[in-house]
Amino acid sequence: KDDKQDSDVLYTEAELQACVDKIELIDYHQTISVANGLKFHALNAGHVLGAAMFLLEMGGRTVLYTGDYSMEDDRHLMAAEIPNVKPDVLMVESTYGVQVHASRAERESRFTGTVERVVSRGGRCLIPVFALGRAQELLLILDEYWQDNPQLQSIPIWYASKLASRALRVYQTYANMMNARIRAQMDVGNPFAFRHIRNLKSIDVNTFDDRGPSVVFASPGMLQSGVSRQLFDRWATDPKNVFLKLRVMLLKILSPKKL
Repeated sequence: KDDKQDSDVLYTEAELQACVDKIELIDYHQTISVANGLKFHALNAGHVLGAAMFLLEMGGRTVLYTGDYSMEDDRHLMAAEIPNVKPDVLMVESTYGVQVHASRAERESRFTGTVERVVSRGGRCLIPVFALGRAQELLLILDEYWQDNPQLQSIPIWYASKLASRALRVYQTYANMMNARIRAQMDVGNPFAFRHIRNLKSIDVNTFDDRGPSVVFASPGMLQSGVSRQLFDRWATDPKNVFLKLRVMLLKILSPKKL
């Protein structure tokens, strides 16, 4: 049994720590020189806080490499930077590379409108999210929407993710690295110190008091296990409830009638 368990382990904690010890922190636009004339610097990718694209230079040639990126401002982050040189090679994440999305304002309106309709009819709205990424943007959107709509303020919004709550503290700390809108709000208070969203540090789904309408952000985002899956199983039989699956602010609505 022990041998089988050992064979299932891809790497040990010691090996993981050895990798972590090799990480070096760099700033955006800081040029790093490596061996044989290779150098690179990081640019803001506009995806999540701290996301970067890398421009590599060697022998008079340039390569721009990036994972997820965004070319427009969202609620809190600046758009990706455009390099001041045209790269010879572009390596880029392209899941939605051939799709045209609705405008950010239209996507946000559909999101907030859907949530309001669900809770106004007495339903519960489950939003599975990943700990880092769109969760912070969606929380910001709903907190502002609740603030602008006093009739909704008696309806709780819960945030059930230990990792996401730690990520949120990073966002609160580095709000000065965000777009002009957020920096301007910092003059009157930190916009990530939410007024209408409460964090569930721990949750027992079987004893969770979910009577009445509510909105719950829960991880994991893929519903494979954990709180999001447990709440989905618990709420799926009630036709008033809705499950919102959001991917890069693309809204998919699944009610129990569609299960």
